Amino acid sequence: MSFTSQIKSELCKIELKKQCCLRAECYGAWLFSKCFSVKESAFTTENVHVARRMLELAAAGAGVSPQMTYAVSRRKQPAYRVSLPEEQERLWLLKEFGHSGTEPSLRINRAVLEDGCCQVAFLRGVFLVCGNATDPNKGYHLEFAAPYKNLAGDLYTLLGEAETFQINPSMVRRPGGYGIYLKDSGQIENLLTFLGATGASMELMQVRMYKEVKNNINRKTNFETANMDKTYSAAARQIAAIAAINDTIGLGSLPENLQELAALRLNDPELTLRQLGERLGISRSGINHRLQKLLEIGERIIEEKGIDGVM
Repeated sequence: MSFTSQIKSELCKIELKKQCCLRAECYGAWLFSKCFSVKESAFTTENVHVARRMLELAAAGAGVSPQMTYAVSRRKQPAYRVSLPEEQERLWLLKEFGHSGTEPSLRINRAVLEDGCCQVAFLRGVFLVCGNATDPNKGYHLEFAAPYKNLAGDLYTLLGEAETFQINPSMVRRPGGYGIYLKDSGQIENLLTFLGATGASMELMQVRMYKEVKNNINRKTNFETANMDKTYSAAARQIAAIAAINDTIGLGSLPENLQELAALRLNDPELTLRQLGERLGISRSGINHRLQKLLEIGERIIEEKGIDGVM
């Protein structure tokens, strides 16, 4: 089951006890079904739960009796078509929600959304027929596909007016309509919770947290690897310089404090500055200062003698 189907199936389980919410969800579903007119009122879905919900909403929320028949979706998959074959019932559905069927452009009739609960129910109905959400394991994207520009603009405004949480949707022209979408995972979580899909919201949250932990581990590993590379590169330069000294003028020509460090570094090249300091009983900064002296001497010899070394 896709993440979108999972969300819609969860939303279809919500029991609506208030008549105003039944009407609002019914209105949202039919208004955004792409076929909401005197000529045709119909909707096709691959999700049987959504199809049954449309039947229930139409009967309980608008007093009409649509038919459900088997169909084939645009993806050539088995689907269900919910429609009102009788013109009288199509007219009744339109008038029930304040539409005549002769409007030059469909708009959301705010009078149907009596209370805050009605706004939630309306948006839930809209998502059932035109909502889509990307699998959070692949990315964060939730979108409503609206058939008309003015209808899309009204939905965009309604989403932005949500009082219980703040979201910032975007709107874009799509082939055959308009998309109102969210790409922020936190805002998608909030919207799903607002609509009643708390299970899907929790799943998205868990995926996001897993990704954040994984990314933090990767960043830490990359940081540590970079530090190790830097340490090994510095150690290679030091060993090359000390080897040049040993092969030319000999370590015995060095001051005693440098002789001891040079021999230790040459014999045990994997020791860190801290470990070198502990072996010799001096500070890390003291070790670093002496190694710089050895580098200066050794690299000068390499340059003067033309010896191959790590620079």
